[in-house]
Amino acid sequence: LPAVTKPLAAYVPARRVGSLVYTSGQLPLVDGALLRTGKVGAEVSADDAVGLARTAALNALAAIHALVGLDVVTGVVKVVGFVASAPDFTGQPAVINGASELLGEVFGSRGAHARSAVGVAVLPLDAPVEVELIVELR
Repeated sequence: LPAVTKPLAAYVPARRVGSLVYTSGQLPLVDGALLRTGKVGAEVSADDAVGLARTAALNALAAIHALVGLDVVTGVVKVVGFVASAPDFTGQPAVINGASELLGEVFGSRGAHARSAVGVAVLPLDAPVEVELIVELR
């Protein structure tokens, strides 16, 4: 194999594979800045984190829209939500409801999805939440 002299830029916000679009993990960024930092259940309240999950899901929808447009989405397949959690915080599913509820508002019954809500020690840039989506296209 030839030697690689510099890393390849492999990251994209969303990628289409057949009739599915997978998003990369999206943070609660607005105009390129995190809305909050810290752990949910410590520096960030659970209620605030619900709104942050909603913002992260909006960013995932924006990535899908930029790639294929939202008008071709026939349904949301899966949501994966990561919550940077204080050690005793166990409300990850309630936090990721912010993303799930947004998808229901946008897509109605087509927004019903499988979901995982995972507590983690830390996320990039000390973000409180991160959301990934998989959607199906017509």
